[in-house]
Amino acid sequence: MTERASATEAQGRPSLWRRLAGRHPFRRGALVILLALVAEYLVLPQIGGVRRSLHLLARVNIGFVVLGALLEVASLASYAELTRAVLPPGASRFSRIWRIDLSTLAVSHVLPGGTAGGDGLGYRLLTDEGVNGGDAGLALAIQGIGSALVLNAILWLALIVSIPLSGFSPVYATAAIVGALLLATFAGVVLLLTKGEEGAATALRALLGRLPFLKPGAVRTADRILHQIAARIRVMAADRALMRRAVLWAAANWLFDAASLFVFLAAFGHIEDPDGLLVAYGLAYVLAAIPVTPGGLGIVEGVLVPSLVGFGATRAVAVVAVIGYRLVNFWLPIPVGAGAYLSLRAGSGRRNSHQAKAGA
Repeated sequence: MTERASATEAQGRPSLWRRLAGRHPFRRGALVILLALVAEYLVLPQIGGVRRSLHLLARVNIGFVVLGALLEVASLASYAELTRAVLPPGASRFSRIWRIDLSTLAVSHVLPGGTAGGDGLGYRLLTDEGVNGGDAGLALAIQGIGSALVLNAILWLALIVSIPLSGFSPVYATAAIVGALLLATFAGVVLLLTKGEEGAATALRALLGRLPFLKPGAVRTADRILHQIAARIRVMAADRALMRRAVLWAAANWLFDAASLFVFLAAFGHIEDPDGLLVAYGLAYVLAAIPVTPGGLGIVEGVLVPSLVGFGATRAVAVVAVIGYRLVNFWLPIPVGAGAYLSLRAGSGRRNSHQAKAGA
């Protein structure tokens, strides 16, 4: 009797995971982050053999670590300037655009396939700023896809220099295929919207018209946004100065980030050649564009460490430097982005309150 009651109680009692996670998605997200932190900072170092090389931490150059963190700040600031460059003039202040980017980055580092979730939040925050839907959607698309194209260009240039010196690797071909598919997709979308705008609009209306549960007017809204995006693409394509600014800020974002990795390697005594660094860095982030994990978690580390070892770093130094770099590149933006989002919400609340009082 007692055993049967105990079995019944065990069946009715939720598992430990269910009790911890509950039904709230943010609580589950926090648990996922906790597990990832344990894997990256406890499991990965043991696999890499760094547990036997703790003397590296005793002789780390703290000045280089601080410099690496400052280079990450410069990278994020460049990304905010890229966003401002592709938005209509006067869309918002730099400080608010930077906080919007930090908020979306934090979401993309938490959710699986998080780029979509981050873009969804970015779209809402930009439209809250008064940017119309078409301009916000196009800015996010150019910000993401255009930035990836610049990364591919940096990688291909590094490969041109590196292959004669270091030889060819099969992973180079994989990265080149991913980049070529991205370029072809981007070119196809631009061509469709600029040369076949009415055909694209007709196809979109037909597709949305078959979807159930759409709100009345959703088809008209989507049609209007598509035409706004097409018009904005034509304006941007005709403005060469704007395109140059966008490319320069996108390149600055990647290069400051790569420089942060270089400095973290130097903090542990390894000076990497620029071509080797950019090949390893470019391979990691091109392959991380495949939406398997949030922010390429695990993919970036899994590509960077062996690539840097292949270019001459010891495994111990590569693992410790990559973990330190990813601490400021991946993990630190999560709480910073959460704080940025709260500051945006607080600012919007005060602004709405002032507007309500003025109206009264």
